[in-house]
Amino acid sequence: MMKSLLPSLLAASGLVLFGGCKPAGGSAAAVGPMPPVPVQVAVVRQLDVPRVIEAVGTMQALRTVAVKSQVDGMIARIHFQEGDEVQAGDLLVTLDRRPFENSLRIARADLANARAEAAKAAADLERYQRLDQQDAISKEQFAQLGTKAETTRASLQAKEAAVANAELLLGYTEIRAPIAGRTGQRILHEGALVKANDAGQSIVTLNQLAPIAAAFAVPERALGDIRAALTRRDAVVTVTDRAAGLSRSDGRLSFFDNSVDASTGTILLKATFDNADHVLWPGQFVQVQVRLGLDRNALVVPSAAVQIGQNTTQIYVVKADRSLEIRPVKVGRSFGDETVLTEGVRAGETVVTDGHLRLTPTSRVEVKSLTGAAPAGSPAPARPQP
Repeated sequence: MMKSLLPSLLAASGLVLFGGCKPAGGSAAAVGPMPPVPVQVAVVRQLDVPRVIEAVGTMQALRTVAVKSQVDGMIARIHFQEGDEVQAGDLLVTLDRRPFENSLRIARADLANARAEAAKAAADLERYQRLDQQDAISKEQFAQLGTKAETTRASLQAKEAAVANAELLLGYTEIRAPIAGRTGQRILHEGALVKANDAGQSIVTLNQLAPIAAAFAVPERALGDIRAALTRRDAVVTVTDRAAGLSRSDGRLSFFDNSVDASTGTILLKATFDNADHVLWPGQFVQVQVRLGLDRNALVVPSAAVQIGQNTTQIYVVKADRSLEIRPVKVGRSFGDETVLTEGVRAGETVVTDGHLRLTPTSRVEVKSLTGAAPAGSPAPARPQP
């Protein structure tokens, strides 16, 4: 009896266990589609983009002169104020003239004496020349007279040169501006002693302000564009001082160094500005932009759309059905917040600018905002559905 019931009990327990493995409700739950990812997008634009090089530069006076005395003396009078605008030839400083006037008087007196001696020696030579022709004097005596005439004539020339030099030194007591410019700080004052061409001391420094130059360095990779722009003479240079709130765009390239700095890989350039109103100032730091030409019909996207990885640079293109295509692209250059692409996109396509971190190749997107407008005839970017 017990043996006949055992198979039935085992079968019943198996049915109970099998029934306990079924899920509640009797059917597997279906997995729904992933919701669209919200993103911001922009339209690829086709623009004429200037080729611009940016650098930090310093304004420099085209000419700077440290005004010094050419003679030893004492400053008698200063004729300028600090910060004056002066023209070339304007009187800046007068030295005490008296020692030089006395030296000139002495030189002129010596000259008068030398002229008298030379005249007497010439007259004696002429008179004794007739006697020599008559053999009335010895040849030795006549030769001595000739030598004296030559000596006094040479002495006369030396005295004339001494007078000219004394006049020159007297003229140096008036120190005049060698260039037009602006005076700086007055270093010496009336009563100060000056030495001729003192290497360690000047009276004042003059800076030419108009025109003025901006000096800056650019990477050596820009050499080709710079040479071409110099040949065409169409480079436009702009300097900006944001702190002072000024900008000038009338600069022209005027200097191109003859070698690249091997330590920095840059080359020195200078641009000249008219600066008639003296707004730009020597020593002023400025932002420099050099426009070297124009890239016509360039494909431009916001720089935020370009994703740079270890081995590739790519962009997320939004299709009409809100799906994505991840494309490799080639970057030309960047300017401001925009990037020029040379390969990988077409004008009018829509690209993702924000929201990349949540995207996968199979994602669909929900456009939250759009930058730019798609050209006529191109597919409109996907919009969120109600």
